[in-house]
Amino acid sequence: MKRILSVITAMIMSACMLSACHDCPPTENHDVSVDAGINQVIQLPTAAASLQGTVLSGATSTMTYAWTQLSGPGQATILSSSTTATGVEGLVAGTYVFQFAATNSYNNTGIDTVSVVVTSAQVHTLELQPANNPNETAMVQTFPNNYSDPSSPEFIAEAWTSGGATFNIRSMVQFDLSSIPAGSTITSASLSLFTNHTPLNGNLVDANFGSSNQMYIGRIVQPWTPTTLWQDQPSVDVATQLLVPQSTSSFEDLIDFDVTSLVNPMFSGNNYGFKIYLQNEVTYNSRIYCSSKNADATKHPKLVVTYF
Repeated sequence: MKRILSVITAMIMSACMLSACHDCPPTENHDVSVDAGINQVIQLPTAAASLQGTVLSGATSTMTYAWTQLSGPGQATILSSSTTATGVEGLVAGTYVFQFAATNSYNNTGIDTVSVVVTSAQVHTLELQPANNPNETAMVQTFPNNYSDPSSPEFIAEAWTSGGATFNIRSMVQFDLSSIPAGSTITSASLSLFTNHTPLNGNLVDANFGSSNQMYIGRIVQPWTPTTLWQDQPSVDVATQLLVPQSTSSFEDLIDFDVTSLVNPMFSGNNYGFKIYLQNEVTYNSRIYCSSKNADATKHPKLVVTYF
């Protein structure tokens, strides 16, 4: 009899429990799901990217966030690691993987990753060696007359005498940089000048002559025309002008002389070209090169610019 009562009691209790479950609220799901954003591809020189994380589910009134770098060719700088949106900087070519994590007040965490592929910059080379460059001239200072010679076949820096009179020659040239797209970054620029083996000035024998024929290449900072006279010649930025050393070789060309520091401000600002002149304008010193009017096109002044 006791056994029958025990079974009946257990059945009644089980029925009550089943009945009570219908009145209980369902258990809440506090798991966190997140999205780290879409994968990106950027190209240098752009070296930064923006990341945006999103909480898809499981958010509570209090949340903590964390951005971390999982892999990459170098260590990036994460500007704000504890917010949903952040920027990353200092990227180099390669593939980066960043992780976004969000944790709710139940200490549940959701994670997701995003990749940023950084491709190398596309480098371009511009070679400028025009014939009959209209923006080129030689300015001559002599007593009693000064004059310019935009048709001279020579590109000259010189101090000499003729017929008992002393004269100095300086030359100017401007290259057209307009084909370089706006926003480009210039990585290098080199200037090449080629000596005239049959000089029409100086001692008529040696293109490079004298014990003090070192010369400056300066960036011109004022407008000028090919008919500019000595007394009206434009100024150069003396703080950035470059010194070409003394040459003891009669026909030493100036090949791939680095003028990057001069061309960068020409591109980003006003391009008025280059001026060459002797450091010390004392007589019987010369640097005689071919101008763009010279019959030999391979010896015209040449500027090579690389940019991305």
